Amino acid sequence: MKISVELALTPLQDDFEAPIIDFIQKLRASGLTILENPLSTQVYGEYDEVMEILHKEIKDTFENIEHILLNMKIVKSDRSGYEPHF
Repeated sequence: MKISVELALTPLQDDFEAPIIDFIQKLRASGLTILENPLSTQVYGEYDEVMEILHKEIKDTFENIEHILLNMKIVKSDRSGYEPHF
């Protein structure tokens, strides 16, 4: 089953950029389809593979940062090719 996941990682600290960059670079290295914009990162792929990678990377990030927020949305389909029709 294909899924699309939107992630917005927000470290609650002054130096917030480095943890976000590290998290995105790890996702890029996973081999999954990754799209980024200034507000969030989207991950696309097979459910089991995506969730296994996200489980590891989210846990690692949470273990290394004391105060952090993660917003996540999951859609059951691959929306990586979506283009608005307006």
